[in-house]
Order: sequence, then structure tokens, then C-alpha cells
Amino acid sequence: MSDSPTPRGDQQAPHGEQAQAPLIEHLIELRSRLMRAVIVILIIFLALYAFSNDIYTFVATPLMALLPEGSQMIATEVASPFLAPFKLTMVVAVFIAVPFVLHQMWAFIAPGLYQNEKTLALPLLASSVVLFYGGAAFAYYVVFPLLFEFFVYTGPENVAVMTDISQYLNFVLKLFFAFGVAFEIPIATFLLIWTGATSVESLSKKRPYIVLGCFVIGMLLTPPDVISQSLLAIPMWLLYEIGLLFGRVVKRRKAEDEDRDE
Repeated sequence: MSDSPTPRGDQQAPHGEQAQAPLIEHLIELRSRLMRAVIVILIIFLALYAFSNDIYTFVATPLMALLPEGSQMIATEVASPFLAPFKLTMVVAVFIAVPFVLHQMWAFIAPGLYQNEKTLALPLLASSVVLFYGGAAFAYYVVFPLLFEFFVYTGPENVAVMTDISQYLNFVLKLFFAFGVAFEIPIATFLLIWTGATSVESLSKKRPYIVLGCFVIGMLLTPPDVISQSLLAIPMWLLYEIGLLFGRVVKRRKAEDEDRDE
């Protein structure tokens, strides 16, 4: 009874330190993985910078191949001949480093996932990378030739097509990003069904609104012409149908597993 009570702050201090320790460790790990991703991007950029002009020429080929003989692209700003290839090389470096960046993200979040979540998350992560690359490739090899042919040959005969390199770069990067993101629709649809946020039946009933939404998104993400909007909207709709197909497969397997457990 004569012993004096221990101060409340002294009792709580160890608990507070224990609570802060895991958070600090996670923040240190996050910083470490972000630094690794940045370093890899910089290394790739430095390795590619010597070929920056060649990379820009490759990206500009779909338009240059359609220009009349003697035509060329121009630079309307003093720094454009340097900044345009520099910017493109940086974007390409990030583009190439995406698998490594996603791997760092996966290594950070994987310890907090259940085994069944890990089993599903890793294939989805890999599929999202492949689909994004597929969307960019579809834009370059399918959309660009059709789109630039329409632009070049529908203009007045007395108008010389001489595109600014910076404006062209902004245009193609916008399309690369739009088609890369659009090709992620099957993953998004699958996740919505798998998590129970919606059902295959509900999404099937909303198909007319989804198709309309695809064309609205195509209108917002692409230049103001019907061809580019359709070239984005139609693949989005087809990819949505693919997502529904995989959703049906998952639902059927879940039902079979539940029946087996019973």
C-alpha cells in the first residue's frame, strides 16, 4: 500500500513504441522499394537516351509513311528538337520498367494477403501488364495507320501536312495511354464480379448502357473524330464481353466448389 503508483505515461510508452515500430518499418520498406523503382527507371532512361532520336523516328513512322514525298515533320519551338525525344525516352523508360515497378508493389503488399488472394492477385497483375502492352501495341499497329491515313488523305489538296513534333508526341502518348487503360477492362470487370460488387446478370442487363459509355469514353479520350472514337469504343466493348465471360467461369467454379464442400 505504501508503494507509489507507476505514472500512467510510463505504462503507455512501451505500447506506443510497439505500435509505431511496424508503421516505421513499413514506411522504410516502401521508401526503399520506391527508390529501387526510380533507380531502375533512371538506368533504363540513361541506356536509351543515346537512341532517343531513333525512338522518336520509330514512333513517328506511322505518320511519316503516309506523308507525301518531300514532306517532313517540323519543330515550331526552339527546344522542341531536344525536349520531344527526351520526353518520349523518359516515357519509354517508365513503360519498360512497369513489370519491375509492379513487382516491387507486389513484394510490398504480398505479406499482408491471404494465400487465396495471392493465388489470384499474381495472375491478375501479370495479365494487367500484358493487356496494357497489348493496348499500346494495338494503338501503334492498328489505330495509328488507319487514323493517320484518314487525316492525311481527307484534307484539302493544297494543304501541306507538316506536323509539329511536340504536338504529335502529345497526341500519340494520349492514345497510347487511352488504349492501354481501355485494355484493362477485362480485369476491372472480373474483379467487380469476383469481389461480389456486382453480378454477371446485372452487368449483362446493363450492356446497352455500357456500350453507350464506351463511346462516350472514346469521345473524351480520343481526338474529335468518329474513326478514333470507334477504334477505341469497339475494343472496349469487346473486352467488356471478355470480362463477363471470365466472370461467368469464376461464378460457375465458385458454385461447384460450394457444392463440393456441402
